[in-house]
Amino acid sequence: MKVTEHIQKSEKTLFSFELLPPLKGEQFSQIEDKINPLLEFNPSYINITYHQEEIQYEHLPGGLLKKRTVRKRPGTVGISSAIQYKTGINVVPHLICGGFTREVTENALIDLHFLGINNLLLLRGDAPAGQKYFIPDLDGNTYAVDLVKQVSNLNKGIYLEEELENAHPTDFCIGVAGYPEKHPEAPNLDSDLLNLKAKVDAGAEYIVTQMFFDNSKYFEFVKSCRAAGIDVPIIPGLKPLSAKSQLIVLPQTFHVDIPQVLAKEVQKCKSKQSVYELGIAWSIEQSKELIAAGVPVLHYYTMGKSDNIREIAKAIF
Repeated sequence: MKVTEHIQKSEKTLFSFELLPPLKGEQFSQIEDKINPLLEFNPSYINITYHQEEIQYEHLPGGLLKKRTVRKRPGTVGISSAIQYKTGINVVPHLICGGFTREVTENALIDLHFLGINNLLLLRGDAPAGQKYFIPDLDGNTYAVDLVKQVSNLNKGIYLEEELENAHPTDFCIGVAGYPEKHPEAPNLDSDLLNLKAKVDAGAEYIVTQMFFDNSKYFEFVKSCRAAGIDVPIIPGLKPLSAKSQLIVLPQTFHVDIPQVLAKEVQKCKSKQSVYELGIAWSIEQSKELIAAGVPVLHYYTMGKSDNIREIAKAIF
C-alpha cells in the first residue's frame, strides 16, 4: 500500500520510523533487533536510508596515495525487500542524487518495481565527507526535483532509452523532504518553498520534514506551504535527544534550532541516562501536541537506535 493510501484510509495519526541499512559485513539480524521492538505499535511503513559512496586514500610506498571508493552501507534495495517480505510492512527506500548516474538510478527503480516496492523518498543527498559542495555525478541528477521528474517519467512509462518497446509504467508513490527551518543551502525560506513547490508540481505526493524540536516551527511551515499552493500531506519528522553532545552535533549537522528551555534542561542533567529520559519526555509532549493538531503521521528518526522510540511509542500509540 502506498503512503498516501495509508493516510487516506486512516482516521488517526499513523506511526512510522526510519532505519539505517547495516554496515557492510553485518547481518540482517541486526536490523531485526531494531525493528522487532517497534512492531507492536503497528508502523504503517518503514523508511530505509540510502548512502553515497565515500572516497578513502591509502598511503603507498614512496609517498603516493591510492584512491579507493567505498560504500559503507550498501544494500538499501535488498534490505528494503527483505523487510517488506519478512514483516509484511510497507517500506520506503530513499533514493539520492549523489553518487549515481541516471541509468544506475533507473535500474534501481526497475528492481524496486519488480520487488513490489512502490513507495520512495527522493532526496538530493549531502556532499560526501571532505567535499565542501555537492557535486552530481556525470549524467547524474543534480537536484531532488530532477530525481522526482525521472521517477514521474517512469510512472508514465517514459524510460531513458526513448526507443524502448513495450515500456510499462511503474507506480511509485513519491515523497520528498521539507525543511521547517529552511534548507541550509537555500538563501531564504521563500526560495526554499519555491523549490519544494517545484518538487510537488513535478510529481511529489507527500512531504516528510527534517527533524525539529519546536512544534511552532512545523505549524508555521505547514501554514507557509499551504499559502504557497502546496497541498500534499506534510509529515513531521521527530528525533529525541539522547546525549548532551547533540546540543552541538544536531545543529551543526542538520541545521536545526534546539529551544532554549530544552537546552537548559539538558545542561542541568547529571548523567547520560537523565538526558535520555528528558529527550523521551520532550518528544512525547511534541507528539501529543502534533496528534492533537491532526498530523497524518508521526515519523521518527531512530539514528540506529530504537529503544527510546519504543518508549515514546508506548506513551503515544
